[in-house]
Amino acid sequence: MRVPEDDDSELDWLLFNQSQVVSWAQASRALSPGKVRHLLAAGRWRRWCRGVLVAHPGELTRPQQLWVAVLSVGSDAVLAGLTAAAEAGLRGFRREPIDVLVPERHSTSTARRRLEPGMPGVRVHRTSSLPPEQVQAARPTRTGTARSLVDAAGWARSDDEARSVIAAGCQQRLVRPEEIIQVAGVLSRARRRALVLGTARDAQGGAEALSEIDFVRLCRRYQLPRPDLQERRRDAAGRMRYLDAYWREWRLHVEVDGAHHMDVRHWEADMRRQNEVWLDGDRVLRFSAGQIRHRPAEVAAQLRRALTAAGWRPVPQFGGQ
Repeated sequence: MRVPEDDDSELDWLLFNQSQVVSWAQASRALSPGKVRHLLAAGRWRRWCRGVLVAHPGELTRPQQLWVAVLSVGSDAVLAGLTAAAEAGLRGFRREPIDVLVPERHSTSTARRRLEPGMPGVRVHRTSSLPPEQVQAARPTRTGTARSLVDAAGWARSDDEARSVIAAGCQQRLVRPEEIIQVAGVLSRARRRALVLGTARDAQGGAEALSEIDFVRLCRRYQLPRPDLQERRRDAAGRMRYLDAYWREWRLHVEVDGAHHMDVRHWEADMRRQNEVWLDGDRVLRFSAGQIRHRPAEVAAQLRRALTAAGWRPVPQFGGQ
């Protein structure tokens, strides 16, 4: 796309800044209603939905889809949720529908809308709280990354997806857990707020992958001591390695194998890493992410036996019968 010159028209700059997408009102102010109708009749421009025009007749690019979504809702709409998080760099999650957020006073209620073929569905949400500091001046405007992740967790299809969103945002270094906690802390009506805060605090404690967060929750649920996460250890070659979970006092090392361990190359690399960081006397246990999630009692029993064999003694629980 050609960058306009200083002496180009207001419309040229508007089309450049909005990826060739404008509202009818914007185009009419820059030209005139008659000229806009002429461009549409001549096939040089295309109407994608009521009130939104694209200054070419072809298919929409992803940036243009986002502009159509925002302008079709209203001038106070912003990209939000997974859509805004993806624009900030989040990987591994669905791209549709496009999530748009508007103030609660907006006449459009929470809804899913489909525009013309070739345009993803648009899901509109309303909010009573959107402080200026939670909005990012991007093109189009979107919620900041921490707010986007908190909203995405609230709008997720399940608790597991919500935890995955928060964990991925922290693991991919898009936000710090403290930022998630700060945003969720002021959104008292946010859906799944307790889950979001709990997941962010686990990430704050060193857990990065969702499997590690699930592991910390398992230890808490079965009253096992909390391990150190991402423990640093140098191998024989002097390279820094990271242990998923380690109880230093009892010299128990746990590795949590995610889906990537299905790849033989990753599996062998992890075995080499484990052998290189292993020290005489350490106990090493490995669990899959699926075991931790679907067979937690079995995992907890094995951990309990290993910790007990190493000298750990459960703290007595008083007050019972």
